[in-house]
Amino acid sequence: MEKIRYMISDAADMVHVETHVLRYWEEELELSIPRNEMGHRYYTRENIKEFQRIKDLKDQGYQLKAIRMILHNGKLEEIEREESDAWYVNTMDLPAKPPAALSPEERMSQFRELMSDIVGQAIAQNNEELSQTIGKDVQELVLKEMNYLMREQDEAQEERYRKLDTAIRGSIRRRPFFAKMEKKEK
Repeated sequence: MEKIRYMISDAADMVHVETHVLRYWEEELELSIPRNEMGHRYYTRENIKEFQRIKDLKDQGYQLKAIRMILHNGKLEEIEREESDAWYVNTMDLPAKPPAALSPEERMSQFRELMSDIVGQAIAQNNEELSQTIGKDVQELVLKEMNYLMREQDEAQEERYRKLDTAIRGSIRRRPFFAKMEKKEK
């Protein structure tokens, strides 16, 4: 019995996602999707069921990394335990008082610190962009000035050569070469 093959657009319609999502999931989740003789993807009912499972897990809030582990290991409980352990470890960094128990002054202090960090990062990024822009502008101006000076130098040198050529030609006309020879012969 031959399996039914679906094109990517049909599979995407069945899962209710865009075609690029299926391609992205294939790459990120390291799925093996069969291809035909021409290298085009085709999907079987099993592939579509797998994509539907992925979509359901995404809808439940799972990240692709966790979904990849679920698909390749098949142990959802182990991943949920790892996520709860990671949450516990991350909560160890929190302050001793919950945010609601902080006084307005402490909350304002935390807010100011957070805002100064945000503003500091924005200023640093802006300074970097500004220095790059200024660097490019200065470079362009220096190149233009250098080109102008080189042109002026070339024109001055050309004028000097023209004058020298004119002087040489003028002295040759005044003293013809043959005139010297005639004087020697006489």
